[in-house]
Amino acid sequence: MFRGVAMVSVLAATALAPAQAKVAVHPIAEAQALDMAKKAIAFRSVRGPGNQTPQVLAYLKAQLVAGGFKSDDIEITPVDDTAYMIARWPGSDPKAKPLVISGHMDVVEAKPADWQRDPFTPVVENGYLFGRGATDMKLDGTIAIASLLELKREGYKPRRDIIIEFSGDEETVMKTSEIIAGKLSNADIVLNIDGGGGALDEKTGKPLYFTWQGAEKSYSDFQLTVTNPGGHSSAPRKDNAINQLAAALVRIGKYQFKPEVSDLTRAYFIQAAKYESPETAAAMRAFAADPTDKVAIATLTANPATIGKIGTTCVTTLVSGGHAENALPQRATANINCRIFPGHKPADIMAELARVADDPAVTFKDVTEGSVATPASPMRADFVNAVTKAMGQVYPGVPVFPSQSSGASDSMWFRAKGVDSYGASPVFIKASDEFSHGLNERTPVATIAPSIDYYLSLFTDLSK
Repeated sequence: MFRGVAMVSVLAATALAPAQAKVAVHPIAEAQALDMAKKAIAFRSVRGPGNQTPQVLAYLKAQLVAGGFKSDDIEITPVDDTAYMIARWPGSDPKAKPLVISGHMDVVEAKPADWQRDPFTPVVENGYLFGRGATDMKLDGTIAIASLLELKREGYKPRRDIIIEFSGDEETVMKTSEIIAGKLSNADIVLNIDGGGGALDEKTGKPLYFTWQGAEKSYSDFQLTVTNPGGHSSAPRKDNAINQLAAALVRIGKYQFKPEVSDLTRAYFIQAAKYESPETAAAMRAFAADPTDKVAIATLTANPATIGKIGTTCVTTLVSGGHAENALPQRATANINCRIFPGHKPADIMAELARVADDPAVTFKDVTEGSVATPASPMRADFVNAVTKAMGQVYPGVPVFPSQSSGASDSMWFRAKGVDSYGASPVFIKASDEFSHGLNERTPVATIAPSIDYYLSLFTDLSK
């Protein structure tokens, strides 16, 4: 009943036609968000020697303190070569569970020689903010901070604590992500501003639709190994480690896990079909109605953009074998990377792969680091209504519906603690401008103003 009401709210919102944003102006917050993003991008917060994640967090703490946060309510904790930050805005009701706003301030490596502009020298050009972290996710983080500071200027008093936290290694081992989730396991709800988001029309630049993320596939790595006695290459035997491993990998490569659909992905397929080609759209609708539809499965499986949305996927990513050019291989290994549909245990997926490999000489080992399998968050009516209302205020009529991520985020660690977490970033971008983790990362500056209005609505509705 609870989830059913939420679903009705989502689907009702999608019946409206897209429109241009109508935005109330918050000039101080808008300027703050962009200025902070520029300064944050300039810090090279990359794992390894010279990691400046602690420095960018110290800078953001100073901005929060200047905006009215108490210094004692902001904790920056070093961990290895990085750090994480937890900042608390105390609410009037100490018994109320907190609202957590979650993000990260580390970024993936970016080599200046490969970029058209230095990745750690922020540039605003042709309406875009360029730099590593412009999309993932320093701009989104500073927009959230600027929105909280705007609420303080307006005299807002939250009933529950509002906590904004930034992990320091989300892009790598997620050690700080796990620590933060443990510390904040008493939260009522988490808004992960590193997930979700809106799509812009490639030709007109107008908003097409907005998705919030309610689930993500879990990440697993499995190591396959075949060992043989080896010997001289002039005396070959049938039990060749490389050949045996290769045969197993071919069988795994041809295998497809059972296609699946959940309430969340069904809603996504039905609504997202409106923006796909006729063939893909028909397959999405058919699959949502019947996840055993063979024609729909074949169409969605053939498309790299949709195959990961209909079930678990596993692919070979690394292979190593042999020890000399003139010797029979004594060992051959491979890594299988899996993105597992919510509801399945990694051990069960590994066992299924072993059955597919169909060779007792191939041993399997789970070598996953920094990941844990989690269920989907429920489609809570309070969250769905709040996010639909907020988006409706800034982009009237733009469809709002749920999605499931194929990648990992900090939401994983909160869900593992039983805390509902939702990707809720308001940033709209064209598919052709999506360069997260890639070269010349950029985000439209025009997304800042409506994003602030969105956050002002969402943060207040969920912290009252």
